[in-house]
Amino acid sequence: MDAMHECMNWDAVAFDWNQARAFLAAARTGSYSAAARTLGLAQPTLGRQIAALESALGVALFERAGRGVVLTPAGAEMRAHVQAMADAAARVALVAAGQSATVAGTVSLSASDSMAAYVLPEMLEGLRRQHPEVHVRLVVTNALSDLLRREADIALRHVRPRDPDLVARRVRAGKAYLYAAPGFLARHGTPTTIAALRGLPFVGLTDPARMATLLQAHGLPVDAADIPLSSESSVAGWELVRRGLGIGLMFDRIARATPDVARIVPEFGGVAVDLWLTTHRDLHGSRRIRLVFDALAEALSA
Repeated sequence: MDAMHECMNWDAVAFDWNQARAFLAAARTGSYSAAARTLGLAQPTLGRQIAALESALGVALFERAGRGVVLTPAGAEMRAHVQAMADAAARVALVAAGQSATVAGTVSLSASDSMAAYVLPEMLEGLRRQHPEVHVRLVVTNALSDLLRREADIALRHVRPRDPDLVARRVRAGKAYLYAAPGFLARHGTPTTIAALRGLPFVGLTDPARMATLLQAHGLPVDAADIPLSSESSVAGWELVRRGLGIGLMFDRIARATPDVARIVPEFGGVAVDLWLTTHRDLHGSRRIRLVFDALAEALSA
């Protein structure tokens, strides 16, 4: 080992990580302005970092393409190596964080917008009362946060993770049923059978074609034309339902916390909804993260 260190040219590995991060962010987003927003930098600062990296390496890494940038052949070849560096750095941070015995500090929690808006506040209120030294940063996204790259410490998901480096606990098996607001039912009547749903307006929690496919897969006579309003935000979609603008499909736990909607069509058996709490295996040993993980697991299982 010592002989290898003596032979290593340390000048060749004098690498500025800030410049590498700037390069990788621009490669991912295809835009200096988007990359700067991702890293919380001013665009000129990010541009200078990339220019300095190009100067140090003696190659051009990007070329302009309209308002964005694309990788040059040299940049494309370099990207894989810089990504490996980023993955290694993330792994070091995971291992270090997982060894922490300190409770005080911040835990980032990823959840969908509807869970973050309607379910988690009550649970986080209880956590804050018991452990005021723990701060929680909510990462609200309907996409799956990448726990391997530390986009969040803990994620609340509706699908079971498959990666062996992730630890997951199934905290609740629930269902999503059909709901409507009193104003809607006053105008359209209260459907009591699946057949009575035909022709009634629905609110989509994704684009109408995908939503219709989901509903049809569960035996409901709904076409894309029956979904005049839709949103990728389940909070916005649910508010449309609460306003009486259509029938909505919603997780029962959220619907029960919403007083101004009523469940309809009792013969509809619902859509199974699982909840999984997930964290990285290396983080599960952290006292602070384990505390939040276990507190959420207990509250969500109630």
